[in-house]
Amino acid sequence: MMKIACISFTAHGSQINKKLEQWFTDRGDVCDCRALARYAQAAGLKPLENSFRDWCREHFAEADVMIFIGATGIAVRGIAPWVKDKKTDPAVLVIDEQGKFVISLLSGHIGGANDMAREVSRLLDAIPVITTGTDVNNTFAVDAFAARNQLQISDMTLAKEIAARLIDKQLVGFASDLRVEDMVSNALTVYSSAPEIGVCITVQPGRRQAFWKKTLFLTPKNVHLGIGCRRGTPFEVIEEKVQQVMAECGLDWKAVAAAASIDLKKDEEGLKEFCRVHEIPFTVYSAEELNQTEGSFTPSKFVGTVTGVDNVCERAAALDCIRNRIYARGKNLEGSYHMIQKKTAGDGVTVAAAMEDWSVRFE
Repeated sequence: MMKIACISFTAHGSQINKKLEQWFTDRGDVCDCRALARYAQAAGLKPLENSFRDWCREHFAEADVMIFIGATGIAVRGIAPWVKDKKTDPAVLVIDEQGKFVISLLSGHIGGANDMAREVSRLLDAIPVITTGTDVNNTFAVDAFAARNQLQISDMTLAKEIAARLIDKQLVGFASDLRVEDMVSNALTVYSSAPEIGVCITVQPGRRQAFWKKTLFLTPKNVHLGIGCRRGTPFEVIEEKVQQVMAECGLDWKAVAAAASIDLKKDEEGLKEFCRVHEIPFTVYSAEELNQTEGSFTPSKFVGTVTGVDNVCERAAALDCIRNRIYARGKNLEGSYHMIQKKTAGDGVTVAAAMEDWSVRFE
């Protein structure tokens, strides 16, 4: 489900706007489609109530896609004060008021404007106008690939350099710790030491062999931390222990999706503060749920006596992976995880890390 904001400035453009509103709504998107007041009622749309500038400011901050039905200049002037970063800016499209052309104006790859322009063009029987270099040259686009596969880009400057090299038909290397489900783009050279620059998909860049002088890391957010601690353990101690484990494993913080523990720790202030600081969800599970989690875990009789489960941190990390795969992705993939780090204990804190099973696609 996406948040779509669309605005039109003419009578005919508002008819197109209404058609888009119906199409987006039918597929489950949340839409705010507006027209100038004098055209809104006839088209069955809401009128623009605030200023055009305020509408642009509000939706540029909140929408996934903004669509302007009118002149490109109007769209450019509308969004100009708010444009910041291609990693966070929404997709912006412009459609002429006759519906002949659909222009991908901003965030073509990461924001998905290019793909959306193609979809809307098919709906309107229009011509998509896409100007990004990799699309024009029909070559691999690392930012679009990352967006499709929910991968985070380590260095946008390096990503631009890779795009330029690919457009110039130069070799770029490729390596992945994740399963690749289809053929690697022919623009990339798998595991080659020949290129000076390459793309590597991993959650552990600190442990990755340096194939190239320059490596662009693409990181999935699929690592779940399991944490146990003595009652009253302060944030600073938990932080230090987790940081130690992260460093020893070579894990990238970009890969951390969440932290989990047993429900006995639901009000543990040190754990809650740790998750607030790192802006990750914190989930707790009952001893019964943890005991039912399948896998090979490091048992502790003492922990079993206190908590009712033989291992908290490993089981919590594993179960959080499983639950994320089932509920967040809508597929029953129980067991689709592997332990990156078994229980590490010290200073009253235990930490483990598990990774969801994850795969990437080029098509």
